[in-house]
Amino acid sequence: MFLGSYVAKMTGRKNMSIWAGECHVHAGITPEHVKEKLDTLNQAEFLIHPECSCTTPMMYDVANGSYKSNQVQILSTEGMMNHVKNSKSNEFVVATETGILYRMKQQNPTKKFIPASEQAECEYMKMITLEKVYNSLLNDTAVVTVPTDTADKARLAIERMLSIS
Repeated sequence: MFLGSYVAKMTGRKNMSIWAGECHVHAGITPEHVKEKLDTLNQAEFLIHPECSCTTPMMYDVANGSYKSNQVQILSTEGMMNHVKNSKSNEFVVATETGILYRMKQQNPTKKFIPASEQAECEYMKMITLEKVYNSLLNDTAVVTVPTDTADKARLAIERMLSIS
């Protein structure tokens, strides 16, 4: 619901039906986690994924000037990766699943990455491995089936996303 609300706000769309659901990992990152980190790391940039439940209160805080010395960016996963690569900053507090930190460190070895919350780990994402994906694609295992009308709607949404990317 946080990501959907963010997308609706950023695109100005009024016809989106936002499902009242959330990612338990992103929902667990609180404004208190962020404030604690940024209070001690006043030169760090703050990167936040729009799926986080702390996005809305953080946007309010940013608008009120609460993070004067910290640059705040609300970005997608790839947006975070691109921003970090191009940023002159050397320190980042990152509000999303902690798995991204490994990739950030690999691609930016001279920069420091601090999770907004050390508990922001997804046990389900950790179950997905390259080997499992490869075997699933190679052997046609883990097939997901949905009703035709649902598949048609999903296909249309994906085709629209791809056409504007």
